[in-house]
Amino acid sequence: KNKIEIQSLTGDCFMEFPFWKFDGEREQKLKKDFDLILESCAALGIKIIVIPLVDNGRIESNLQEKKLVDFCLEKIYFLKNNKIKIAFESDFCPTKLSAFIRLFPHSNFGVNYDIGNSASLGFDPEEEFGLYGKRIINVHVKDRIKNGNTVPLGHGDADFPLIFKLLFKIGYKGNFIIQGARCSNNNHSGILEKYFKYVYKLIEDNFIE
Repeated sequence: KNKIEIQSLTGDCFMEFPFWKFDGEREQKLKKDFDLILESCAALGIKIIVIPLVDNGRIESNLQEKKLVDFCLEKIYFLKNNKIKIAFESDFCPTKLSAFIRLFPHSNFGVNYDIGNSASLGFDPEEEFGLYGKRIINVHVKDRIKNGNTVPLGHGDADFPLIFKLLFKIGYKGNFIIQGARCSNNNHSGILEKYFKYVYKLIEDNFIE
């Protein structure tokens, strides 16, 4: 009706109930749910599905990693046929994430870079981009205090000017999904407009032709 195009989906349901942490019937049921979401995204034209490997979805063993990797690689034909990509959002250290994403082909798998989460974990953006910058296919624009929570954009430890310079240096042309801290006085439209202007200026100031 309003001609709004949904380009990406973040599967928080995968994080809440990660099939790679279950066995037996429950695991199979969650895999079927995953398949249904894939099919629904294909029907709706959603081209990027983010799998959050954070919080309850964090990979905690080699077995869990193998379950996830094997399942996702089984979906390559479907992903290619429907021009869908899977982006992994994780709390892996840069070297671990670099090794992890190399398990998947470039064609349909990449990294969802969450600016705030990386800042909270104290990661070095230049090291991150040096290791897997070319695999970034989706960006969450968030600000967090180191070892702390989400705060309004520009009030945490995220180095936005540096990160946007690095993004455009690698030729990033994907989405910027704003995940700023929620408004405390119910002026949601006002805070969204403020965040939009903040991100637009970052793009304007750092975009490389």
